[in-house]
Amino acid sequence: MSRLESMRRRLSAQIDGLNWASDYIADIHGDVLELGLGNGRTYDHLRQQLPDRRIWVIDRVLQPHPSCVPPTENFLLGEADDMLKQLARRGAKMALAHYDFGFGVKELDVAEGARLSPLIAPLMMPGGLVVSQQPLTGFTQICGPETIDPERYLFYRAQ
Repeated sequence: MSRLESMRRRLSAQIDGLNWASDYIADIHGDVLELGLGNGRTYDHLRQQLPDRRIWVIDRVLQPHPSCVPPTENFLLGEADDMLKQLARRGAKMALAHYDFGFGVKELDVAEGARLSPLIAPLMMPGGLVVSQQPLTGFTQICGPETIDPERYLFYRAQ
């Protein structure tokens, strides 16, 4: 599979997964957390799908497309560890978290997901959903939509 085909598969999985997740959390109170803003495509999709939810965003840099800049009060600039701890101190609770961090090196990505998982877990509402391209720990993995290869995108229910 070419890198271009792999990218198409990833983007299709993100769209299908986030749409499914938006429906899944319909009856769960709480905010949404976007871990990794990048150019803002998934953030933009989340605010379209969940217009009545507060969407928190964490990233090291702020350089999205100009139409995808989150409100200042919802954007936490810095290292994920510190920003997740800051959200916990604020008492923020998430119905949905989308984990979109990655270095592009499988071993580093898996290690970072494992390291950050214990900081994400306390932010989640019971029954809330974490959607991730990387494996995470401390959550119950569930099956997502049938359109997504279970190894392409992962779905976790919070305890």
